[in-house]
Amino acid sequence: MADAITRFFEELNGRGFEPLLEKTSGTVRFDLHEGAQTTHWLLTIDRGRLRVHQEDREADTVIGTDPVLFEDLTAGREHGIAAVLRGDVTVSGDPRLMVPVERIFPGPPDSRGPQRVVAKEAS
Repeated sequence: MADAITRFFEELNGRGFEPLLEKTSGTVRFDLHEGAQTTHWLLTIDRGRLRVHQEDREADTVIGTDPVLFEDLTAGREHGIAAVLRGDVTVSGDPRLMVPVERIFPGPPDSRGPQRVVAKEAS
């Protein structure tokens, strides 16, 4: 499980620039709680430029959940806003960053977003 989460953050860091976040700037810390242990991932967004570090630093927005649910978010099996509304994910600080940040997570595996439609048409 930790490997999938680490891969997600490494891939995010490797993107360098995310066009969907080009109007967004701020810091988001993801706190993944597993018993008494918490793993911290810090995402810095500067008008779409992304940097990820594994550290516990102050952030504009802090999103907390357990690693199992977070892995489901990174795989598109779970929806972030729905998880917040259910109380399975906590958000503190500036909640306005939650909506744009959700764009970095994939949609459901069976979704038919524009990229998947284009890929099918190109075949």
